[in-house]
Amino acid sequence: MAYRGADRQPEPADPSPDPVLAAADPTLTASADAGIARAAAELLALSHSIHAEPELAFAEFRSVAKTLEPLRERGFAVETGVAGLDTAFTATYGHGPLVVGICAEYDALPEMGHACGHNIIAASAVGAALGLAEVADACAITVKVFGTPAEESGGGKVLMLERGVFDGVAMAMMVHPGPYDIVGARSLALADLSITYAGRAAHASAAPEQGRNAGDAVTVAQVALGLLRQHLAPGQQLHGIVESGGVAPNIVPEHAELLYYLRAADSASLDDLMRRASACFEAGALATGTTHDIRMLAPTYTELTPDAAVLCAYREQIAGIGRVPLSPELEAARPLGSTDMGNVTNVIPGIHPVIGIDAAGSVTHQPEFAAACVTDSADLAVIDGATALARTAIQVAGDQFHRERLLEHSVQRQEDFR
Repeated sequence: MAYRGADRQPEPADPSPDPVLAAADPTLTASADAGIARAAAELLALSHSIHAEPELAFAEFRSVAKTLEPLRERGFAVETGVAGLDTAFTATYGHGPLVVGICAEYDALPEMGHACGHNIIAASAVGAALGLAEVADACAITVKVFGTPAEESGGGKVLMLERGVFDGVAMAMMVHPGPYDIVGARSLALADLSITYAGRAAHASAAPEQGRNAGDAVTVAQVALGLLRQHLAPGQQLHGIVESGGVAPNIVPEHAELLYYLRAADSASLDDLMRRASACFEAGALATGTTHDIRMLAPTYTELTPDAAVLCAYREQIAGIGRVPLSPELEAARPLGSTDMGNVTNVIPGIHPVIGIDAAGSVTHQPEFAAACVTDSADLAVIDGATALARTAIQVAGDQFHRERLLEHSVQRQEDFR
């Protein structure tokens, strides 16, 4: 059995306007469910195969080929290398005016493999698309799967968004595995930084006075950052590693590098944290007589801003298949980290819920979670996630008010770019 989360179902949030939706057509949901059921064995094989051969950001070539195979077989029109990214793709089915985007992720973590469960994300995205292909004409929708590389580091979705790949999409969806079912998942805005220090090498014993120690600059900066932590605003975080700090004990380090993530509850708070952290990085250089350079390694990730109506539909559908998500109070208490899906939801109505698996007490980015992502619980999450996404799209597409709202938003967005 999959892990079902808390023991009571949360009430819908109280957005404005109130997201009241018409019920999903049971005939259409049954058709989509049946399509997913027919593909179940293939979807689970896909999840396990991606998991067995983890690939890092922008190099997910085998994973892309595996993800595209069932979509091609079903008749999806495939375009690879979109946005100038070798491992990004689109796969399109249908011709309806309402374009439903489903995001697939497939990049893994260094050394840990799929400890964030992106194999489940890819397989559930394919499953949802195959289910929706069964009803695309009846729902008057176009189903579009977006293969999005480099979520862990690199911001594939941000690059695809900026380069027009998401143009015309009326709503965007995906599910992400985690230890609990969470409908209104929160995330933090994120800046991915490299901070390099340049000093002067010298013999550490014979002529230390001739050196300027870049490794010491790293130490000073990290002490300053540590002291800053007690004054951070709620939601602000910073964490990093020393990428390099010298080559030998008897050589004064002339080069050192820090890799840091800055996170905050929203983009404005992230800007404030960036200003304060930059002063700490500068302090390291000032104190040691070195120079420093701060470089962004990836596009900035913004916080998730899910669409209230699509979220409400997903909450109804995930409950309808027997899952009980965390309460809204617990949802709001803890963010999930950061995702480039936040950038998508900032401009396109969308959702990024979490589908629960039994992770035996482990959490994402642990080796134990990677092992949990190919268990029976993970397999159930693939099918449940695909089913909930497909049913959500059917319900939203069948509600006249929200269908028109999403179409109008899509048209307005295109006009704003002209």
